[in-house]
Formats: sequence, C-alpha cells, structure tokens
Amino acid sequence: MQLIEKTKDLENFCQILNAREFICVDLEFMRERTYFAKLCSIQIASVAESAVIDPLAPGLNLTSFFNLMQAPSVTKVFHSGRQDIEIIYNLCGKIPAPLFDTQIAAQALGFGEAVSYETLVNAVLHIELDKSSRLSDWSKRPLNENQLRYALSDVTHLVNIYQHIRNELQKQHRLDWIAGEIEALANPEIYRVNPREAWQKIRHRSHNALFLTTLRELAAWREQRAIQKNTPRQSVIKDDILLNICAARPETKEELAAVRGVRPDMAAGRIGDEIIAALENVKQLAKKDYVIPAQINPPVTDSSLYELLKLLLRITAQKQKIVPHLLASEDDLKDFCRRSPRDIPFMHGWRYEIFGCNAEKISRGETAVFYNPSSRHFEFIDISKQLPQQV
Repeated sequence: MQLIEKTKDLENFCQILNAREFICVDLEFMRERTYFAKLCSIQIASVAESAVIDPLAPGLNLTSFFNLMQAPSVTKVFHSGRQDIEIIYNLCGKIPAPLFDTQIAAQALGFGEAVSYETLVNAVLHIELDKSSRLSDWSKRPLNENQLRYALSDVTHLVNIYQHIRNELQKQHRLDWIAGEIEALANPEIYRVNPREAWQKIRHRSHNALFLTTLRELAAWREQRAIQKNTPRQSVIKDDILLNICAARPETKEELAAVRGVRPDMAAGRIGDEIIAALENVKQLAKKDYVIPAQINPPVTDSSLYELLKLLLRITAQKQKIVPHLLASEDDLKDFCRRSPRDIPFMHGWRYEIFGCNAEKISRGETAVFYNPSSRHFEFIDISKQLPQQV
C-alpha cells in the first residue's frame, strides 16, 4: 500500500500515470465546518499502480497531480464525480479532462439513476465493501491502515468497474448515449460560485417580485459572507429564518429582532447591521432590476397524449434498460404536447430513433400501444391505415 507524502514521490508517480490510458480518481474531504471542502486524501489507481496521496503532508506540492488531471491522453474516471471535480476545479481552476463518470454511464446499462459505488462493486465484481471507515475524520493524522485500505478500495475496484461498463457500452453502441451527460459534467459554469444566483437554491412558494428580489439580495449577502469567512452558509443564517426576514422586511434592528427565529444577539450585532443594509439596498432598486417571477407554464391541453407519452417513456426505458431521464424529461414531454417551438432533445439523434419517432407516430394517431399477454410485453401496432376507435 503506497502512501505518498513527498513532492518528488508524487512527481515520479504522476509521470508513470501519464503513460496510462485511464486512471481512476477519488477524493476524501471534509466540509461540515467550512464553505469550501477541505481536501484530505487523494486516491488514484490504474491497471498496474495505485496509491494514496496525502495533500495535508507538510510541504507537499500538488502541481504534478493537477498537471496529470489535464493530460489529454489519460481518461480520468470518477464515480459520482461532481463534488470531486468541484474540489479540483476550486484548487487549480481547471476541470479534469477527458472525463468519464461510472455513475452516469451506469444509467445507460440499467443500473438506475444514482447507483452507488457500493452497489456497482457488488453487482459487477460480487464483492462486499467494508464501509466501516466511511465516516472517519479524514483531516486527522496519521491515517490508520483501515482508512488507507478503505480509501484505496474506492479506486482499485473502480478500475475493473470502468473496464466492464465501457466494454458493455461499446458492445451495445451506447457510448454516445452518455456523451451529453458527461459533457455537462465538464462545464465549468456548474462549479463557479455566483452569489447572485444563490437564492434559486432556496425552497419557497412565493411568486411576488418584491419578495423574490429581497430573497436574492439577502441570499447573495449570506453567500458572500460565508465565502469570506469560509463557513457553511447555514451557519451564517438558516434558510427558514432568511425567508422570514424576506416576508417581514424589517427596517430597524429592533424590528429585525422581532422576526421569528432571529436571535437578539444576531440582530444587535454586525450581522444585524449587514442584513438591514441589504434590505435598504432593495429599497433603492428600480423596478426593472427586480426578479421577474417565473412564468407558470400553460397546462397541457392534450392530457391524454401526455399520459400516453409518459407510459411510452417508461416502456421504452424499461425495454432499453436505461433511466427515463436520459431519453426525455417531463418538461420535454409537456412541450412536445404543447407543440412548443423549443428544440426538444428526443426529436434528434439516438433519442429520436428509440423514442421520439414512436412519440411522433402516436401523436399523429399512426401507432397504438398494446399489451401482448403471450410475450408479457408492450408492443406497437401500425394503425395508420385503420380508423382508430375512440374511448
């Protein structure tokens, strides 16, 4: 079991991996008490090598690791890699490339929408993982042998899983089915923090422009403060209290203290000053700078077609052994029924071949779906030359 704690050893290891076709990567991190995740351990494996890298080792320079993440000839394999990729991006400013995510890829092979690594290891390799170290404090040193073994297993098994999944996708000609999903994972925009957009992650029921604008300004203030202090946003002020303040819109610190959930010491202190200042800024905004409430989409007028397409989606996804959302979302189906001018993904490429064409034929009354009791499957029949019977 190789533990890398020195820069020279890391450089030598990364030089070897630069010659590999693919490497599997996993990170252990802590973020319960900080805004930004604290990187505590890096695990990498190829077919021939594996190691745990200690990013907290004194004097360790991670430049060679970040350079490896950009090596164009080496595919970087993650499982449910969004958080790991975000951490790497925040540390070096670049997305690992090229990418492959086994959780995304497994969606095209019948493993479900968010299959866990443990489930894949069991299903593909028939191995039961020891998860006893999963909740370890990875920031404490030294790391014990059980922690190192657990961490390394997250990439050594991933080598075989990746090879299995990729081979299956190639055999079934489905690599392009997941290309768009993985390409989306490589978009830097999803990892960049924009405090002005933070309000959209807060659950609320309001469609009032003033309420939403107040929420936007307060959420942006909270996000900026959390970033500056490197503390979780909920430790600055919780969502429900933020919503209460938006509804009450207090004008003084005394009124702020009367808002449900606001502690008197919070209202009286610097946070209280900042909240009142943010609320005062809302008053200065012109109406053109308010949040425009989301338009409620018109109802689907052809509800019978919509219900039939939902059934078709389930049937097709089950038959192809993929998750339904890879084919179409509910919004896609609704827009199709509304004859929306929006470019609908399932009307192009492989999605059209296995789903869109049948959706089109059903919408024109040319195809019917029926249950065949002999085969115990749903089947399609061409009725374009027959007069359909209304039910």
